[in-house]
Amino acid sequence: MNFNMSHELRTQVHGIPGFLRANAEATDVAVTLSSQHFNILAESGLYGAFAPTSNGGLGLDLGVVCTIIEQLASACLTTTFVWIQHFRLLAALLDPATPEGLRELLPLTVSGQVKGGVALGGLLPGPPRLKAIETNDGWRLDGDAPWVSGWGIVDVLFVTARHSDDTVISFVIDAVDQPGIEVTRHHLSAMNASSTVHLTFNEFQIPRDRYVGSQPYAPGLERPEALRVNGSLALGVTRRCCELLGPTSLDDELRRCREDLDTFETTDIAASRAHAVELAVRASHVMAVSRGSRSAIKGDIAERTTREAALLLVFASRPAIKNALLDLMIKAV
Repeated sequence: MNFNMSHELRTQVHGIPGFLRANAEATDVAVTLSSQHFNILAESGLYGAFAPTSNGGLGLDLGVVCTIIEQLASACLTTTFVWIQHFRLLAALLDPATPEGLRELLPLTVSGQVKGGVALGGLLPGPPRLKAIETNDGWRLDGDAPWVSGWGIVDVLFVTARHSDDTVISFVIDAVDQPGIEVTRHHLSAMNASSTVHLTFNEFQIPRDRYVGSQPYAPGLERPEALRVNGSLALGVTRRCCELLGPTSLDDELRRCREDLDTFETTDIAASRAHAVELAVRASHVMAVSRGSRSAIKGDIAERTTREAALLLVFASRPAIKNALLDLMIKAV
């Protein structure tokens, strides 16, 4: 993968980490994120990060996208976390198999005028959490999606639901209060401004023209590219710690962890993701010790970073990642 950003791209994103970093403390105590955070990302073209230039996107490869995510997560994990949810919608609308009517949203999605989130209840392991039943007019959803971030921030949700024991189908719905959806706000220990909610669907009606497509249900299976992207969040937290600590052996660990994640096509991505999160937790604790007693004061950067690293222990923790992480942490005791 090509990890080198062009001079033009560096110029486009130059001021974003500094802006996010300057507002990170206020973001930590905010109820929701400021729209200004996402406007600056849209203005730089980052909502169309991997969309082809022929579609108005930046045409970035995965390596560059992951580098940018790591840099932004180092500055503000909350903003970066909500922003990357958009990529599911972008990927779906770039897929030629997606119905043409929905693909008309692509220009607005690339520009960031339409911002996407995810409700992936249909992909969760175990009995179906969210079921889709076909009706005369479209589809009906019943069940729940336990973790949906960006409510009140994003415009639409990419939703997955189980149609049968072996099929998952996907839709795009408006991310607004509407009949058939009950919204319950989560109060998170970190990244609370991500506006993460629990959605309950009760005979929620979806018009036929909001149908995206179907895929086989494979519990715990996730595209390795997506797992690599999420791994950049943990790398960003460690990067922040390394920058504040100055030169330590953690710098080499961060580099090796990044290299392991970058070989996702040939190595165990679950093990690499587990290592990335474990390193973020350990680095945050090292920073706390280094800063001394002020790290116990709420809002201190070490206190905030420790909470954020702990949340990443369970964010997007598929069974394989969870088991690898438990093995890694228990063996370290």
